[in-house]
Amino acid sequence: MTYPIHVALVWHHHQPLYKSPITGQYRMPWVRLHSIKDYLDLMVVLQRYPKLHQTVDLTATLLTQIEDYATGQAIDPYLQLTLTAAETLSLDQKRFILERFFDAHYPTLIEPYPRYRQLFEQRQHLGIQGCLQLWEDQDYGDLLAWHNLAWFDPLYHEDQELQDLFKRNHNYTLVDRQQIWAKQQRILAQIIPNYVQMQQSGQIELTTSPYTHPILPLLINGRSARLARPGLSLPRYGFHWEGDVDLQLAKAKQVFQRWFPEPPRGLWPSEQSVSPAILDPVLKHGFEWIISDEGVLGWSLGDVFHRDEEGHVLEPEKLYRPYRLETDTGEITIIFRDHRLSDLIGFSYSAMEADEAAKNLIGHLETIRNRLPQDKPWLVTIALDGENCWEYYPQDGHLFLDSLYRRLSQHPVIKLVTVSEFLDQFPPTVVMPGEQLHSGSWIESDFTTWIGDPVKNRAWDLLAQTRQLIEDHPRAQERTWQALWAAEGSDWFWWFGEGHSSAHDPVFDQLFREHLEVIYQDLGERVPEALLQPLDNHDGLGNRAPQGFIHPLINGRPIDQDWSRAGKVETRTSRGTMHRTSPIRQLWYGFDHFHLYLRIDFSLTVQRPDQLHVLWYYPNRSNLNSPIPIQGVPDESPLNYHYHHALQIVLDHGSLVRPHIVKTQLWVAGEYHTWHEIPSRIQTALDVCLEIAVPWSDLVIEPDQEVRFLILAVDGGRLQESVPAKGTIGIKVP
Repeated sequence: MTYPIHVALVWHHHQPLYKSPITGQYRMPWVRLHSIKDYLDLMVVLQRYPKLHQTVDLTATLLTQIEDYATGQAIDPYLQLTLTAAETLSLDQKRFILERFFDAHYPTLIEPYPRYRQLFEQRQHLGIQGCLQLWEDQDYGDLLAWHNLAWFDPLYHEDQELQDLFKRNHNYTLVDRQQIWAKQQRILAQIIPNYVQMQQSGQIELTTSPYTHPILPLLINGRSARLARPGLSLPRYGFHWEGDVDLQLAKAKQVFQRWFPEPPRGLWPSEQSVSPAILDPVLKHGFEWIISDEGVLGWSLGDVFHRDEEGHVLEPEKLYRPYRLETDTGEITIIFRDHRLSDLIGFSYSAMEADEAAKNLIGHLETIRNRLPQDKPWLVTIALDGENCWEYYPQDGHLFLDSLYRRLSQHPVIKLVTVSEFLDQFPPTVVMPGEQLHSGSWIESDFTTWIGDPVKNRAWDLLAQTRQLIEDHPRAQERTWQALWAAEGSDWFWWFGEGHSSAHDPVFDQLFREHLEVIYQDLGERVPEALLQPLDNHDGLGNRAPQGFIHPLINGRPIDQDWSRAGKVETRTSRGTMHRTSPIRQLWYGFDHFHLYLRIDFSLTVQRPDQLHVLWYYPNRSNLNSPIPIQGVPDESPLNYHYHHALQIVLDHGSLVRPHIVKTQLWVAGEYHTWHEIPSRIQTALDVCLEIAVPWSDLVIEPDQEVRFLILAVDGGRLQESVPAKGTIGIKVP
C-alpha cells in the first residue's frame, strides 16, 4: 500500500495582553486591526475547500481581547482618536496621529489608496512639525479614517457601505468613522462563532497555548536556559515556580472551554519552547500532543538537520514523523515543524507571484514524498504565525492561499489533515525518553530571545521579586494573580534588550512594569523605584543585527517599514579606514529566502564615492579566494582577507536630484588570485539611497551556510571607507 504525504498546516493566532491594569484601557490596537484583517477571513477562504483540514491555535489572551472589543468593553488610544471630532484634537493628539497612524506596511496597506498615500508622502516630505503647521482638520480626519479602512481584509471590500467609504477617498466625517468602527465590531463578533462552527464541522482542529503565553521551561527553572546555551549570563534572582506552569495550563483550558465545546487535544507551547520538565504538567492537564521546531528535534537526536542546495532536509525520515515521549507519569506525542517551509510562507513567499509561490511549496512537498518510502505514512508539519505575515502579501494573501488551496484540493498524493486526525490513524511508533528532549525554542533552539541579555535579565529579576511578594501574601486576590500571569508572558521579554526592536518598545516596557506595579498596589506594598522607570533606552540608535526577514521594494526610495527589521551599521561615529569623514552614513542589511538586501544611505555633506565594492567569503567552505581587487588597500584585517565574490557598482558624481548607476558587475575568484566576471540577476537602484538585492542563487550558496561580507567605498581609485570599520558582517543563509 502506498500513502499520500500528509501535511499538517498549523496556524498560531496570538496577541499579548494590551490592556493596562492601571488605566483599564488597551494601549495598542493590534487585536482590533488584525481581527478585521486576518482571523476570520483565513477561515472563510478555507471553507471554500472543504477537503482541506487544518489546525489553528488560539491563545486565551487573544480570545478574551476579541470578546472585549466585540462587546464594547475595549477602547485603545487609536480607536479613541478615531472616534474624536477632528476639530477638537489637541496638539499632542495631532502629533500622536502623525507619528502612529502610518503604522502599516506601505506597499500593501498605504500605497494602494491614493489619499492615504498622499498623506504619507506629505508626512515624509514636510516632517511631523511641518504637518502640524500646515495640515487642516480634514487632513487629520482623513488619516484617522484611512488608518482603519486600510486594515479591512479585501474580503470585506464587497460590503456596499465599505465600498462607498473606499470610493469617497477623502472628506471623511466623524459619522463616517463611527460607521467604520461599527463595521469592525460586527466582524469581531463573528470570529469566535465561526471557529466554533468549523471545529464542529471537523474541518479544523483547535488547540491552545499556556494562558498568557509564557516560556514554560523558564517558569519552572530559569537555569534551564543554560541547558540550551551553556555559560549564558542569567538573572541575579532565579525564577523557579513550577506551580505557575500548572496555573497557566489550567487557566488556558478554562478560558478555551468558555467558547468551544470540544476541549483542546493539542498544546502549542509558547514560542514552541519545550523541556523535559514541562511534560508532566502538560500531561496532567489532559493534553495529548505538543509541537516544537525541527532544531529542537535535531539537538534531541544529537545532530542538526542539514539541507541540500534546494533547501530539502537530507534525513527526512527523522523529521516527518511524530515521536512518543515517555515520562514517569505517562506518554505524550510531539511533532516537529519543518522550519524552512514554515518560514517560506511566513517571510518569503509574499515577495513572489502568488501562483509561483504556491507551485514552489507544492514542489517541495512532492520532493519530500519522493524521497521517503511510500509504503509508510509520513507527516510534514508546517506551523507558523497566522496573522503578521499577511500584510506583506498582495491582497492580504488571498491570491496565494487560493492558488495553494486549489492545487492541494486537486492533488492526488498530498493530503491536508489536522494533527489529531493523523495521530488517531497513525500513532507514533518511535519512542524517545522524555529526558532526551532538548530544552529550547523555535529560535536558535535555545531561550536567548527571552533571557541572558542584561535588560531581559533585569526584567526577570523584577518578576522574581514580585512573585516572591505574592508568595508572602497568601491571600492575594484574583486580580493580583492575573497581573502576575500577564507579566510572565513571553512578549515583553521578546522586545527587551538586543534582538528585536520596534517603534512600540516603550509601550511594551510600560505594560510589563504596570502589571508588576499593580501587584504591589493590591498587596499594600511600596512600589519599587525600578518599576517607575523604563527598563531600557528606547532611542533606537546604534548598530543592531537583523531582527527578521525583510522584502523591500528596490527603487532607491526607502520606506521605513520595509527596513524596520533589517540589521544596521552606523558609520557616523566609527573611525574610517582612510579618513575621519565618511561618505556612507548608514548601512542596512537583511534577507529572505531568496535575496540578500543592502541599503546604503550616503552622507549629505560628503561627496558620494565613484565606486562601491561588496565582498563575500564563506567560512568552513572550500573555495578559491582572491585578495580585494583594489590598489593600495592597507595590510590589515579584514582588508587583507581573501574573498570569493565581489560586486562592483560604479556611480556617477551627479547631484542627488538625478543620481545614476553607471555599471554593476559581479566577479568570482579564480585560480592564482584572479577575478572573473559572471552573469547575475542583481537589482540595484540609486535615488535617495542605494538599494541592492542579491539573489542567493547568484552566490551559489546553500541554506544554513555562513556568509561574511563588508562594503568598501572607493573614490579616484583610493579606498575611502570600509563598512563596518572593523571586522566583517556575518549572517546565515535561511
